[in-house]
Amino acid sequence: MASISTLPIPARFPDPFTTEPHVPERVVGKRRSYRAVWVSDIHLGTRGCNANLLIDFFDHVDCETLYLVGDIIDGWRLKKRHFWPPEHNDVVWRVLKRAKRGTRVVYVPGNHDEMVKPFDGFDFGGVEIRREAIHETADGRALLVVHGDEFDAVMLAHRWLAFVGDAAYTALMKANVVVNAIRSRLGLPYWSLSLVAKHKVKNAVQFIGHYEEVVAHAARSRGVDGVVCGHIHSAEMRAIDGVDYYNDGDWVEGCTALVEHHDGTMEVLHWAEEVAARAAPAALDLPAPARAA
Repeated sequence: MASISTLPIPARFPDPFTTEPHVPERVVGKRRSYRAVWVSDIHLGTRGCNANLLIDFFDHVDCETLYLVGDIIDGWRLKKRHFWPPEHNDVVWRVLKRAKRGTRVVYVPGNHDEMVKPFDGFDFGGVEIRREAIHETADGRALLVVHGDEFDAVMLAHRWLAFVGDAAYTALMKANVVVNAIRSRLGLPYWSLSLVAKHKVKNAVQFIGHYEEVVAHAARSRGVDGVVCGHIHSAEMRAIDGVDYYNDGDWVEGCTALVEHHDGTMEVLHWAEEVAARAAPAALDLPAPARAA
């Protein structure tokens, strides 16, 4: 396997190999253990990225194989404006630290980090770069792992429209940051404005449904049992015409990850909800009020 010593990203970013994390790695009691974990659409380099939630996720979860399913670094945004807070470097640091500790890390680039695609087949610091991958579950199913942008008709036929949509989406993400900054000051948990808007818009719902069917059909034509993808920021698990369709969601809106338990069972983790539940005070165990005679 060929290896490279530097990632194909601008040199002005801090070196995660030589810098200590801004947010120290948390030592928790018992970390969760999974056979495999899939995360995608992190969009490092944008203000919409929920890096702190992802850092918390990595500090509480271990796995044998970690799949980075595209749009990890947002090259589209970084070409226009440099934005790279310390927490974003901490995410990279944690990924590389996992690879160093023996976790198999597979990076499948998407459309926003397409600058990584030419390095298909290379290894960077223990991170395998692949255009696509096949994952075999503990119960013997073969899952195709792709980002999913290749099944997006807008991306394929009208790339300029995809950039226009990205600009509108970025504006919505900025509003999302403001809303959650206010909610944080009020002691309220994370809430996704954009995710609610997406599910309220009929055309968006129809696009998601069509996208899922196209991806499942492509997986069936490849002769695999299922497919894992990202791209549309909509976590989902369902069977489509005999194909297991899994979307791991994103870390901009939903803050979700797809995990495989050691028996092959699959699950979507909604991490913002888990953090909110962890932070909520425990309910008091009070006796039921006595009934009047």
